[in-house]
Amino acid sequence: MVCHPWGVDRDWAASSRRAGKASHRLVGWIYWDPRAIEAYAGLGVPDGIGYYVASRGAPLAAGGDDVVAAAFYSIHEDFVRAALGLCRAHTSFEEAARVRDEAVVAGLWEHVPEIVDGLADLAEPLWAAADALPLSGRPLYAAHRAWPRPDEPLLSGWLAVNCIREWRGDTHWAIHAAEGLDGVTAGILDGAWRAYEDHWVARSRGADDAALDEAMAGLRARGLADDDGVTRAGVEYRQGLEDRLDNLCEPAWRHLGGERTQRFLDLVEPVGERLMARVDATAGPNWMPAGRDRRA
Repeated sequence: MVCHPWGVDRDWAASSRRAGKASHRLVGWIYWDPRAIEAYAGLGVPDGIGYYVASRGAPLAAGGDDVVAAAFYSIHEDFVRAALGLCRAHTSFEEAARVRDEAVVAGLWEHVPEIVDGLADLAEPLWAAADALPLSGRPLYAAHRAWPRPDEPLLSGWLAVNCIREWRGDTHWAIHAAEGLDGVTAGILDGAWRAYEDHWVARSRGADDAALDEAMAGLRARGLADDDGVTRAGVEYRQGLEDRLDNLCEPAWRHLGGERTQRFLDLVEPVGERLMARVDATAGPNWMPAGRDRRA
């Protein structure tokens, strides 16, 4: 723990963990938002297919499909290529981001109006915190940081949180890469840690039975799984990865400062379940696992 400027100790790892979860909840709902998907379909993309990848990956898309697939890590590369191809064929990535952003503003006003003013007020310091983060090794964060920023304070605040969230995401995958864990293995471990059944997390990202069998064999070789599935040791290993992530992601919130970090938590945490309920209603209770409480 370190000392606040006003003399109160703060557990920054815990703050990083809480702020990470709050950020996932503030951002995640938009990727299953019917208004946003309908607007994306309105650009000419059939049924709005691939909206998640195209809108989230828009700032990095100029680098090419393989670059986006590498940054997304656990989502099957064929789906990434198909989603980006549909966007290119029917519209532009700038337009995909625009309709997403318009749906963000409308949705925040509709679903959580009590946080609108507070989030807008935090936009400038949130961007200062995002800009202070190291660029190296964080491609999706780097692309979002360089993307044009709006003058509208509410959207700007949301995008700043999203930029910090993408830094956490890049760091999450850097840890997995350093541990020699591919995307399918990462999904299996994450699903076991969250007590999802039937490898749901990995399957939802495009893993088939053959890929799952290969990944499970690798986990058994590492002593993290047996014939019944991921073991307690595997779950504890995955918890260790999360603890490392929380520690590594402290800098954004340290830069934001104790008082403003607490303001952010006080603003977003009370409405987090309401935003996750939007995902439940539009996609189902399994999606956006990073924004959910771990199951017993």
